[in-house]
Amino acid sequence: MSHSMSRAEREEFLAGLHVGVLSVDGGDGTPPLTVPVWYTYQPGGVVSLSTGRQTRKTELIAAAGRFALCAQDERPPYKYVTVSGPAVIEDIDRAERLAIARRYLGDEGGDAYMAMVGDGDPGSQVAIRMTPEHWLSADFAKDL
Repeated sequence: MSHSMSRAEREEFLAGLHVGVLSVDGGDGTPPLTVPVWYTYQPGGVVSLSTGRQTRKTELIAAAGRFALCAQDERPPYKYVTVSGPAVIEDIDRAERLAIARRYLGDEGGDAYMAMVGDGDPGSQVAIRMTPEHWLSADFAKDL
């Protein structure tokens, strides 16, 4: 039996609330950078995340032009979706950063988080957007 999710299943799963694990080539033969991130996704759209303009992940994604993201449900029966594709780096506004924080922390927690981290220097934060190109998925509940 195949564990793979259908297109609709994998897109719905990726759109769910998961901490993603971003992976990007480390360059120059160094190991890939693999870090947890908050992200957003709507079926048929792009994967978006917010980070600092001067972070290692931004620099590596800019150099590689792409990254991969894995979202999982670690509770049995396990499920995961991994997606990779080309990425662009764009300026991000406070409203989008707040929306991402509220997605993960709720309205009150997101507001508190933004108050704590502040807006930073103008242009210090970016959105990294990936167009899904390659998908890998599994839903081990299909065995049940």
